[in-house]
Formats: sequence, structure tokens, C-alpha cells
Amino acid sequence: MANSGSRRGSALVASLLALIAAGGLSFLGARAAADFLETRSLQDVTEALQQGGYDWVQVQTDGMQVRLTGTAPDEVMRFRAKTRAATVVEEGRVVDQMQVAARESLTPPSFEIEILRNDQGLSVIGLVPAAMDRAAIANALRRQVGNGTVSNLVETADYPVPEGWNAAYGFAIKAAELARRAKISVAPGAVTVRAVTDSPAEKHDLELALDRAKPAGVTLTAEITAPRPVIAPFTLRFVKDAEGARFDACAADTEAARDRILQAALQAGATGQPQCTLGLGAPSGLWADAASHAIDAVAALGAGSVTLSDTDVALITPADVPTATFDEVVGRLEGALPPAFTLSAQHEQKSETPQGPAEFSASVSAGQVTLRGRIGDDRMREAVESLARSRFGDVDSALRLDPDVPEGWTLRSIAAIEALDGLDSGRVTVGPDLIRLTGVSGNQRASDAAAARLSQRLGAGARYELAIRYDRKLDPLLALPSGEECVDRLNVAMKESEIGFEPGKSVIAGDPTETLERIAAVMRDCGDYRIEIGGHTDSQGGEEMNARLSHDRAQAIVDALRDHGVDMTYVVSKGYGESQPIADNDTDAGREANRRIEFTLLADQPAVTETPAPAEKVTGVTDSAEVVAERALVEATEAATLALRLVMPDAPSPEAALPLATASTLPAIAALDGDLLTRIHDALTIPAAEVAFPDNNEAAPENDPEAASHAATSPSVQVVTGAVAASAAPGSAAIAATLPALQTVLDAATAATLPAGLAVAPPADTPADTPADTPADTPVDAPADAADNAPSGAEAD
Repeated sequence: MANSGSRRGSALVASLLALIAAGGLSFLGARAAADFLETRSLQDVTEALQQGGYDWVQVQTDGMQVRLTGTAPDEVMRFRAKTRAATVVEEGRVVDQMQVAARESLTPPSFEIEILRNDQGLSVIGLVPAAMDRAAIANALRRQVGNGTVSNLVETADYPVPEGWNAAYGFAIKAAELARRAKISVAPGAVTVRAVTDSPAEKHDLELALDRAKPAGVTLTAEITAPRPVIAPFTLRFVKDAEGARFDACAADTEAARDRILQAALQAGATGQPQCTLGLGAPSGLWADAASHAIDAVAALGAGSVTLSDTDVALITPADVPTATFDEVVGRLEGALPPAFTLSAQHEQKSETPQGPAEFSASVSAGQVTLRGRIGDDRMREAVESLARSRFGDVDSALRLDPDVPEGWTLRSIAAIEALDGLDSGRVTVGPDLIRLTGVSGNQRASDAAAARLSQRLGAGARYELAIRYDRKLDPLLALPSGEECVDRLNVAMKESEIGFEPGKSVIAGDPTETLERIAAVMRDCGDYRIEIGGHTDSQGGEEMNARLSHDRAQAIVDALRDHGVDMTYVVSKGYGESQPIADNDTDAGREANRRIEFTLLADQPAVTETPAPAEKVTGVTDSAEVVAERALVEATEAATLALRLVMPDAPSPEAALPLATASTLPAIAALDGDLLTRIHDALTIPAAEVAFPDNNEAAPENDPEAASHAATSPSVQVVTGAVAASAAPGSAAIAATLPALQTVLDAATAATLPAGLAVAPPADTPADTPADTPADTPVDAPADAADNAPSGAEAD
């Protein structure tokens, strides 16, 4: 028994010794691991702080804790040192025991934040008192943007909250809710809001909302802008009738112009607070003069309406206004309107007896034709609308059926539409006894062409009145570019030979002469369009700095072009900064693409730089189709031989009965003499070019051969081929004009006889007699051919 107890005691002692040994070993292992972790943490944190420039921090380790001590230069450096250490070890292990140097003697920092908001989200950056919770700031702003992103770049400083800070901060949060695109700057007791709105009305509402939300003791500086819309056409309509005086539409180009127009309306009897929209696209800087004089005219009449559409002024006076008053007011208004504006005045007449059928009218503008008035029946209406649709595409028809229209009414309506087809814009009115056509065309022979079309369709005896104004901007022979074509060419010129700038500056780098020459060449034909030169930057740098830099660079381009001799009267510069990127700002290529200069068209219509020539009023009676065709042959002969007569005094005059065969062979005979051939070539090209381009010496044949060739051949081509010339390939005209000088004597003779040859063998299609009224299933779009551009029996008033 004793031995058994002794054995159990020995076993127990052995077990205890084993446990003690295992515990000791575990303790030693844990201690070694802890020492290793402390040593590694000390080394890693010390190295990270030294690399970050925080060598004033002392690092100590105590188990898992990393204790930071030392004296920080300021509160911001203390915060950044702690953040740096937390990037190496877990933030919970870092114990901040750092002090701030001479804290009692430091001036409190300037607490400021900026809130930037747009459609994508919101960001906030700046310094706030440590008493404010950064997470709470982010949550408050996140409620304003919903699903948008919030970038919180706020830092804190352990200083007392300055007076007025809380009120200003709370108001800024409210302002961020009200303004969807804004930059809000917050300082103690002051808030600055810079915002962009979509319209003047939204701008007004935002200003009122900010003023209502502003707490007492907070200073608000609001800079709210609303971009002006582009208004085309620039329109104003003022009406005075039994319901009172009012605007149906009103546009003004400046605030001063708006105030002047509204004052004129109030003096004319308008009540309340009439509105007038500020916009871009005014045809003249004298828009307010024309509008106020037109409104004064309505006031002087006592009733009526006046409409201004760009430079066209239409005054309509009711029948109860005495004729003497109407004449006096119209005369005064004609004298008061600025030179660029044209007046059309209409005095309605009282209906004493029942009138005949209402007039048929058709007007075309911007590719759309409007049909009004009366027509015989459904079939005739379908025929007229089908013809209008084939000629113009888009048709707005409100024709009324009237079985009592005069005989031949449908045919007269068809002829009117065909005559209107030759104009860029205009109006034709058909009455029982007269067809009146007014409008604008880029063809100097538009009146002759319209008269020829009427003659071909109606035959002899139809009375007409034409008032067609020639506009050189619409002349296809001059090939002047549109506003969109201008900015496209300018952007291509800038892209092909881009102008660079010194980094971070608005100074042009290198020699920009080549690019300036290209842009100047385009601007020679585009100087009367309103164009914006916009500067853009990448996202590097501050937003305000980029906006300022982009504007300065755009203005540098404007100044360089002006110094280069380019007329920049209607060109403005604008800086967009980084707000309109076209590529990713995260790559070098994207940032380079975003640093750019762009040209933008501000108004489709050019500014009025010269008074348009008034339309010449032509009245006459149509000739028969045979007479028109004969006249076309005579004029073709004259066009083919006129240049020859300039250098061959003995050549027969076109008034003489010159056989067409002779006209065909004379140029070939003359081509046998080399010196005479040279003089013939000069007579064919140089005078025609001088007539076509009287004010542009640069368009002389030696500088612009294509333009000279068009100018040389267009009279003959237009007379001989009529409307076909407009669609002919320009290369054929150029070859016909240049072969006399460039080819052999035989080729020169062939080219010289081509116009006369066309005169001998005109196009085979000849006008056919047309019934007095055309049924719907009869083709109404008969070819005009040579008669289209030939003059009818007409005389100018």
C-alpha cells in the first residue's frame, strides 16, 4: 500500500513539473513573439514617418500599442502624422500623445470650406473646427444629391468654433439644396453663392429663395447667371386692338434695349408689367431703335399690329383707320427706321359688297411651304398640294374648297407655285386678275425666270407683279459658306495646324502664322457671322484658375487674328475651363485633347453689315410660250457672241439677223489667230470676273480660276439651259471657260463654239399648251427648260 501511494505521488509531481515546463515554454514563446511584433511595428512606423517628413515624431511601442510623442509644428501636421502611422498599423493601435508647438501663441486658422455641386454629385473641401463631425457633414450633403457622389475632403483643427460659423455653415447646406449647379464658399458669418440657372425665371426664383433662407447675421453674396438663348428669327410683335395693347412676342439684345422697348409699349397703352426676352441673334445693334419706332407707329394709328422678324417690319392697320392717318404714320416710320430695316405696310379695306373668292397664297421659308386660300375641289387640292410637296418637301396646307372659284384657278395656282420655286424665300398671291410674287433669291435673273415660268404655264395675257430682292449671300455662283460651314472650316483649320500655348500661360508658343493665315482665309467669307472662340483646359489645377486661363487663351487667339488683319467685329471669346471635357482627364492623351480652342456659331443668320438693295418692282403681262422660247434663242446667241464683239469690232451685232451657224463658226475662225485668241480669252474671263466680284480684287481670274470660270460661263449657261444650269456639274462650266487658254487651237475653237452650239440646238422639251384647268391626274410639273430664265414682256416701275 505504501509503495502504491508513493508511486501516485511521484506521478503527480511529474505531471506538475511537465505542466510548469510547458507553461514556461509558452510564456517564453509568446514573449518572443510580442517582442518581435513590437520591434517590427517600431521599425515600420518610424520608417514611414521619416519618409513622410515627420522626423519630429518619436515612436514607442508597448505590446500592441504604438505610442506617438513629440511636438508638432501645428494641428494639421499632428493630424497628418497620425494618419501616416495608421497606414502602417491598425488605426486602433496608434496612441496619439503628440503636442502642438506653442499652442497658446498660435493664431487660430482661417476656417473655410467650399461646396461644389453639379448634376453628377457634390464635393466639399476645406478646414472646419474639430467640434464638427466630418461624417455628419458628408451625410448632410449626401441627402442633397440623392444617388449622386459625395467627395468629402474636409480636415479639422482643434480650435474653438468662431462666431458666426454655425449659422453660415447651416445656410450653406440649404444653399446647396437650392442651387443644382453652384460653387458655395463658407466663412464665419459669410456665404458666397456662384450659380448657373437654365433661364432668367429660374435665376429670379433662386435669388428669392436664397434671400428668404439667409439667417440674420450672415452676409450673402450671390452671383447667379442665366445664359441667354439664341433667338432665330429675332422677333417682336406688338398688337393694339379692342382688348388693349400687348406683346404677342418680344425679344431684345441688351438690358438697355429691353428697357427702351418696354417703355415704348407702356406709352402705347400696355398695362401691367410686359415681358421681353433677352437673347442672342439680333440682326442689328439698332434693334431697339426699330422696335420702339414701330411700337410708336401703332400707338399713333390707335389700332393695328406690327411684327419685326429680323430686319423685316410688317405693319397692318385695320380698315377703320383713316387713309390720311395711315399714309402719314407710314411715311414717318419709313423715315425713322434704321437703314438695315425694310417696311411692309398694309391698310385693310372695308368690304362694301360681297367679294369674289378668297385669294390663293403660298409662302416658302426654311424649306417649308404654307398654302392658304381656296381651291376648286378635292382633286384640285390634292394636285396643288402634291406639286408643292414635290418642289418643297414640307407642306402646311389649310386650303378651303370653293366650287365657285374662277375658271382656270387651279392652273394659276400651279403656275404661282412653280414661280415661287425659284426663290429661297418668298410669297406669291393669286387673284382673279393679278399674280403678285415677292421674295429673296440668290439669282440675279430670278424675276426673268419667274416671268418665264408664268408664261410657259399660263400662256399669253396673264398679269403679274414681281418684287424679288437679290441676296448675294444666297448666290450659288459665289459659293459663300453658311454659318455652320464657317465654324466647321475654322475648326478644321485649327485642328490641322493647332496653335499651342506655353504651359500654364496664355502666351502663344511658336510661330502661329500658318494657322492664322488659314483662319484669316476662312474669315474673309465669314466675318459677318456671330462666332465664339471658346477656350478649354484639362482638370489639372483649380477650377477658377482653369476658367481664367481658358478665357485668356481664347482672347489671345482673338487678339492674334485682329493683329493679323482679320475683322473680329462679331467674334467674342469665352473660357469654359474644365467644364466641357471631350476625353478622359485621367490620361495624358485625354488631357491633351481637352486642352483645345473651339469655334462655335452663335446665330444662324449673319449680322446685317450692309443695307440690302431693295427689290425692283416689275409688272407685266405674260407672253406665249413660243415667244418666250424665241427670246431665249436670241439671248443665247447674244451671250455666245458678245465677248467676241469686244475684240472683233466688225463682228455682227446681236440685234442684226445673225444666222446661228455664223455665230457658231466665228469663234473658231478667230481661234486661228493666236493673238486674237488671247484677246478673246481675256474678254471671256476678266470682264465677267470684275462684274461678278466688283469689290473683291482677290477673286480675279489669276487668283481664283474656278470663280472666274463660273463668272465667264454663267450668263450663257443660264440663258441656254435655264434651271438645268443650277444642277449642272461645275466642272463642265470650268472646262468650257478655260479650254480656250489651255488647249490647242482646235480645242479652243471647239470650246468657244459650245455656247452658240447650244443656241442652235436647244433642249428638245418645249412647253406644251396647257388646258385652262388641270385635273388631278394630269402631270403639272412640266419642264421649264430654256424658257425658265428668259424674260417675259415686262417693264420695271
